Amino acid sequence: MRSTHLAQASFGYAICIILATYCTVAMAHDNSSTDTRLTVVNDGGNKSSPLLYGIMFEEMDHSGDGGIHGQLLQNNGFQGTSLNITAYAPVGNATISQDSSKPVSKAITSSLRVEVPKGVTDYVGFANTGYNGIPVTGAAYNSSFWMMGEYSGTINLQLLGSKSGIIYADHNVTVKSTKSKFTEFKTRFNTTYSPDGHNEWHLTFDGSKVGGGSLNFGYIQLFPPTFKGRENGLRDDLASFLDEMNPAFLRFPGGNNLEGLQVESRWKWNTTIGPVVDRPGRESDWFYPNTDAIGLDEYLWWCEDMNMAPLLAVWAGKSYGDILSGPDLKPFIEDIMNEMEYLFGDSSTHYGKLRTQNGRKEPWKVDLIEIGNEDDLTRGCESYPDRFNQIYKAIHDKYPNITLVASNGDLKCLPSPLPKDVIIDLHLYRKPDDFVKLFDQFDNQPRNQSVMIGEFGCRNSSSAEGEYWPYMQGSCSEAVYMIGMERNSDIVKMASYAPMLQHFDFVSWSPTLYGFNNTPDSITPSTSYFVQKMFMTNKGDTILPVESSADFGPLYWVASKTDSKYYLKLANYGTDHQSVKVSIPGTKSGRLEILAGPRYQGDTPYHAQIQTVTTSVFNPQGNYSIQMEPWAIAVLAVS
Repeated sequence: MRSTHLAQASFGYAICIILATYCTVAMAHDNSSTDTRLTVVNDGGNKSSPLLYGIMFEEMDHSGDGGIHGQLLQNNGFQGTSLNITAYAPVGNATISQDSSKPVSKAITSSLRVEVPKGVTDYVGFANTGYNGIPVTGAAYNSSFWMMGEYSGTINLQLLGSKSGIIYADHNVTVKSTKSKFTEFKTRFNTTYSPDGHNEWHLTFDGSKVGGGSLNFGYIQLFPPTFKGRENGLRDDLASFLDEMNPAFLRFPGGNNLEGLQVESRWKWNTTIGPVVDRPGRESDWFYPNTDAIGLDEYLWWCEDMNMAPLLAVWAGKSYGDILSGPDLKPFIEDIMNEMEYLFGDSSTHYGKLRTQNGRKEPWKVDLIEIGNEDDLTRGCESYPDRFNQIYKAIHDKYPNITLVASNGDLKCLPSPLPKDVIIDLHLYRKPDDFVKLFDQFDNQPRNQSVMIGEFGCRNSSSAEGEYWPYMQGSCSEAVYMIGMERNSDIVKMASYAPMLQHFDFVSWSPTLYGFNNTPDSITPSTSYFVQKMFMTNKGDTILPVESSADFGPLYWVASKTDSKYYLKLANYGTDHQSVKVSIPGTKSGRLEILAGPRYQGDTPYHAQIQTVTTSVFNPQGNYSIQMEPWAIAVLAVS
């Protein structure tokens, strides 16, 4: 954006047309009225990126394991090194322990040993309490487990209240197990509704058949209904809530969690594919092990099921321990190229054949790949130009149609010159006023350098943990910044709020878009969730000029259209009421969405006090009146 406000309205509009780019024209102030008058102009403007608003996901705050991934049992494969028998407890007269002498697979290197004393006649076994409980919704659940040991007979599975003892599911499975190898058993059963999340999963067996001996169990799983019915899929309620936002892209798998605390614990694409029992998991960057049950293919199915463009990040040599560059990076570039072959190769290639075996015959459609994550930070800056150039050349030479993203926007940390068509990625976590100061950040940037905002979010950084949950001033400041991005969405190609999701019982970073725990109806949108949803679901393909009677601040706006549909976004970042008179010639009806609330109030966990309010609007002349409370965000959508 090369021009913002000019003294003369006619001269300003002429400049906008000459430069073939959008700008808002400040008309002379009308001192006879306190209204702000906005007229949307149907000519000129600039094309807007079709991928402008998306989401960013990385495994943190149990947003994946115990979160949007459907599997509900914690520590189900004893992955990582920090959990021991977390979430397990004996049921009846039995003793349980983690047993590394009986691995379930090469990847799942230990199992749960259940020892039964002599003389036991009751059913005994073990419980798993999930991630601080298990939601039981009354739907049909799928469960599976691996078993080793001499046993022929009934396995009983139950879901029951940890405190109440109320049984919500009681199901028998007939099995025949031997001590020579692990055998997997799968089953499906109905549940009744539990009014709280204080529930656990029990597996018990006839102790009289095992007395004086033991059985081993491994890689247990429990799934409620999944999004689009996917096997090993996303939890339907959490995924559907996200899908309502209509995000255009998904940036994955991070984020810091891509990098690894050490080189060896980085996110490795090839250990996240295939049967889940063959995925070893790893210690993550966010204080708990990852199962990698959401792996490369699951991310890409997620994108297809929500009609999102994948933005895949590849490891670029930087961990929090060591940084590899120069010749040391070569074997890791080969690994990246193997990943590319897995994505795009046909069944005649080694990795293309492997993808086919894993259930995806056609090549994946991935047009965007990011090289690393935040390489301007954590000692990555000096070596990033070399690391970027090596990876860029390898990918671009073989796949020239892929758009590549540099993981930062610091000129000191980028190659010079930067290859043509590379997108630079900026990450911004700011206080509210600082976001508003960045409203015109892109107005005068060169139009030949594309930008993405891969992570942004308003934080009250006066404390180390930040504000626990978004509040109206912060969310309003995000809206102001997004209006600035949207005005410049000829060069701002993509933007994603971060982080996306948190389990309220496992918070290491806040705020996020929405959160939950295992209590029914615990899914809680934040005020920032509503802002993102309003912006994602109301965006045209062309940004339009707007004639205005006032300068920006405290009121901010942007207009767009697709065919005969027009959208006007507004944000009132201030303590005073704003009355706005809007003219959009050629329109007559539509709707008005408004999100408003007190400055420091937000939607707190389990209580969404502030939500969007939608009303219908109609005016045959295309004139509309909008009353903006302090700290309000509005979208007018008319046609």
